[in-house]
Amino acid sequence: MLRLTAQRLDQALRGAPLVRAELRWPTAAAADLVGRTVLSCESYGKHLLTRFDDGRTLHTHLRMEGSWRVERTGSVAAAARAPHVRAVLATERWTCLGLRLGMLDLLRTHDEARLLSHLGPDVLGADFPTSGIAEGERRLAEQGTRPLCDVLLDQRVVAGFGTIWMAETLFTLRCHPWTPAGSLDAEGRRRLLGTGHRLLSRSVDIGRTRGLGEVPRAVHGRLGSPCRRCRTPVEVGQANEPPYERPVFWCPTCQAPGRGVEVSRPA
Repeated sequence: MLRLTAQRLDQALRGAPLVRAELRWPTAAAADLVGRTVLSCESYGKHLLTRFDDGRTLHTHLRMEGSWRVERTGSVAAAARAPHVRAVLATERWTCLGLRLGMLDLLRTHDEARLLSHLGPDVLGADFPTSGIAEGERRLAEQGTRPLCDVLLDQRVVAGFGTIWMAETLFTLRCHPWTPAGSLDAEGRRRLLGTGHRLLSRSVDIGRTRGLGEVPRAVHGRLGSPCRRCRTPVEVGQANEPPYERPVFWCPTCQAPGRGVEVSRPA
C-alpha cells in the first residue's frame, strides 16, 4: 500500500542530506540531487511525492509492478545493480530503491497541483471525512450508468482505491459490483465512500504495526473459497474494458443485484 511506502521512505530519508542519488529514467537521468535534503515523502492516491529542500519534487507512480525498498546503506542489496532499479536515493544510513517504477518525473514542488489536478480527493487524505467526501459524492453522482466497480477504480472520481479495496468496500456493503453508480442516493454515496475510507485507514494501521500480510481480506484473492458470511464460493468478474480490465472478487449471494447500499427510488 502506497501510504505505508510513503511513511517508510519518509522515516528513512527525511532530514538527512543525500549522499547518493540516481534517477535511471531518460527524462531525469541528468538531475543532480546529491547534497539535497528530503523534506517529506507523501502519497496522494497512487502517486508518491518526495520533496527536496531546493523546491523540487520527485514524483513516482508504481503502476502494477513497481515498488520501493529500503536497505541499509553499504549493504549488498543497496548496491542497486539490478537492471530494474529505476531510482536510488541514499543517506549515510539508508538507501531507498525504486524498482520497476511505472512513472518518474522531477518537477518544481510548486507544480504538484498541476500534476494532480485531474485526480479526485484522496480517500486517505486528512480532509477526506469532511470536504473530501463531499467532493467525492459529487463526482460519484455524475457517473450515470457506469458500474460501481469501474468508478471506484477511476482515480479521477476518488483517488486511492485499487482492486483490493474496491472489492472489499463493495463486499462490506453487500453491494453488487456492477450496480450503476448513478442509482445510488445521497446516503448510499456517503456510506460507500465512508466505508472505503474506514477500511483503507484500518489497513494502514494494521500494516504499519503487523505488516501488510496481516490485513484481513473478505473476498479479494479468495476465488472459490467460501464467503465468510454465507459460505457461497467467492467468484471473480471484470471491471473496465480491455486493456484496462481488473479483477473483481465478489460473493454472488451477499452481493446479489439490488442488495446493499441505498439506491434512488422513483418519485
